[in-house]
Amino acid sequence: MSTTPILLITKSLHLPKQGVANTIKLLDEGATIPFISRYRKEMTGSLDEVAIADIKKELDKFREVEKRKETILKAIGEQGKLTDTLKKRIEDTYDLTALEDIYLPYKKKRKTKASAAREKGLESLATALFQQNNHQIESLADKYLTDEVPDINAALEGARDIIAEWINEDEQARNRVRFAFKKTANIKSKVARGRETEGAKYKDYFKFEEPLNRCPSHRILAMRRGEEEGFLRVSISPDEEDTIYRLEQLFLEGYGAATEQVKLALQDGYKRLLSPSIETEFRNKSKELADAEAINVFAENLKQLLLAAPLGQKRILAIDPGFRTGCKVVCLDESGTLIDNSTIYPHPPQSDKIGTVHQLKDLAYKFGIQAIAIGNGTAGRETLSLVQDIKFDNPVEVFMVNESGASIYSASQIAREEFPDKDVTVRGAVSIGRRLMDPLAELVKIDAKSIGVGQYQHDVHQGMLKDKLDRVVESCVNSVGINLNTASKHLLTYVSGLGPTLAGNIVEFRKENGTFNSRTQLKKVPRMGEKAFEQCAGFLRIREGKNPLDNTAVHPESYTTVKKMAANLNCSVQELVANKALQKELNLADYVTDSIGLPTLKDIFKELEKPGLDPRGAAKAFEFSKSVKSMEDLNIGMVLPGIVTNVTNFGAFVDIGVKQDGLVHISQLANTFVKNPADVVKLQQQVQVKVVDIDVARNRIQLSMKDV
Repeated sequence: MSTTPILLITKSLHLPKQGVANTIKLLDEGATIPFISRYRKEMTGSLDEVAIADIKKELDKFREVEKRKETILKAIGEQGKLTDTLKKRIEDTYDLTALEDIYLPYKKKRKTKASAAREKGLESLATALFQQNNHQIESLADKYLTDEVPDINAALEGARDIIAEWINEDEQARNRVRFAFKKTANIKSKVARGRETEGAKYKDYFKFEEPLNRCPSHRILAMRRGEEEGFLRVSISPDEEDTIYRLEQLFLEGYGAATEQVKLALQDGYKRLLSPSIETEFRNKSKELADAEAINVFAENLKQLLLAAPLGQKRILAIDPGFRTGCKVVCLDESGTLIDNSTIYPHPPQSDKIGTVHQLKDLAYKFGIQAIAIGNGTAGRETLSLVQDIKFDNPVEVFMVNESGASIYSASQIAREEFPDKDVTVRGAVSIGRRLMDPLAELVKIDAKSIGVGQYQHDVHQGMLKDKLDRVVESCVNSVGINLNTASKHLLTYVSGLGPTLAGNIVEFRKENGTFNSRTQLKKVPRMGEKAFEQCAGFLRIREGKNPLDNTAVHPESYTTVKKMAANLNCSVQELVANKALQKELNLADYVTDSIGLPTLKDIFKELEKPGLDPRGAAKAFEFSKSVKSMEDLNIGMVLPGIVTNVTNFGAFVDIGVKQDGLVHISQLANTFVKNPADVVKLQQQVQVKVVDIDVARNRIQLSMKDV
């Protein structure tokens, strides 16, 4: 491979050259980001997933530019205008914007004012005026009069159209205008005429102006949405007078009639061509930056949700609450298998609370229920209060579970395959129960966009969003490690090196041959080649396997190293895994080889210390204030327990148990300045908040975490 991308990426990301080079090599060989970051630390210099993902992104951009260069060189070559100097300039340019500026004068255009003027033979007049050394413009123009150019004014106007296009295509001019946009551009929005009432939700933007470089992403996306819905008119522009003055410095020479014509052409070219063109660039660029920021917020929230603490393999009774149609109840065994389903009617109109209590107590006793999961949607709070008051025969923990996206899952192809003979309400209740048992394993079945933990997720670039969220899911799945003998096909799909086909083959192999008892058995799965095995093996766990290392993140390629450690200590691998005293006798430096260095050895040591440890911790029950059940129960100054349901750039939304989340604005998150809400709060975090404002009419609650 050429060293050019390595050097460019090294410079752009400020990363070590060798680490970048080896990362690119591994990526090109088909290695995944989780695998590279976890098992190839010696090659990359211990680059983390973020750095490796950034290298991949920059590499993709470089290759996109290279492809564009080929297209441009071919297009200019076909015109017979590709000089050696121009070719070298193009080949030495790696910025896409600069590349397009070079290509612009050669780009085929639709019919323009300038092309029409050229067809009338006015290009040499434009050249003479642009040189600004002959100010007898009437006598110059008089030579170009024809049937199509009836008078001097028409000739001068056509020449100015050509000059305006030249100025628009001039690289220096475009860069000066870009500089003006970058430094002084304001983004402005105003209400579309006659849409004041319909667009009331965008009232804050009916007459709005702010420097573009200081406008936060959520405001840009809000204005863009208002514009797309036809309620707002949005523009971006720098100080026009100053920008034109800077262009005049570039193109005007002295004074005189010809110079005045160039000045008129320049002003026209700026307003008609240059400014709209660069405005489009900055609109797109600001949208890209806003999208990236919003997507990062979504990705961080999704990561926290996926890595939420699991309850683990317990027998669970799950309830999908409802009023008129009742609450769907399912019972799940330790593996999440559905063993019973029914319906209770504790709420109006039936209000069968006594029957509900008896039914739930019977189910809990019959199936040895250890925990109850209640969805937080309609009737969730009422159901939670009822269940918390029941005195079960055995200890039962009660949890409220975020059910966002459960309805999407219940109607999905995955749910139909799992429960072909059950209706959507039963499937939804199963999803709620499994989310408590293992949030990661259940939530990967739902399109991440439907989980509802972001801002403006439907307004951002959907391809970028999908790529980022898929990477988050992949990262979470591989950082936790997956139980090879219980994982669903959908969960296995996200394991490094696997995909839908291999994931399906693993599940089929399991059905036909029983549970896996070693990682090496994976090699018997149809289409599981050496490369796929290398990529996936370290992320798959076998809880009760023959080899204790199969329940750790130690990769099979390092098993011989662990065996050597055990042999040097005169013990078995099983004894080494279980004995911290023995582990302390190890000197990791003794096991360094050409392929395994201290970073990998330290990772192995951590796994030996805590084999099979789930990094997510354990789920904790949460209780809302019993005295508050609706917005009408709230009073300003109340301090209440809440749980964070969403984190955005402008604050955090907190569920306090009144069916409407309250907003803790970024300015109310802490007594000190907060730049990023994610630095202070996390999704699913249990917090104490104070009520500072209640707007029942607009369904808004303002909360604060200051001095609480």
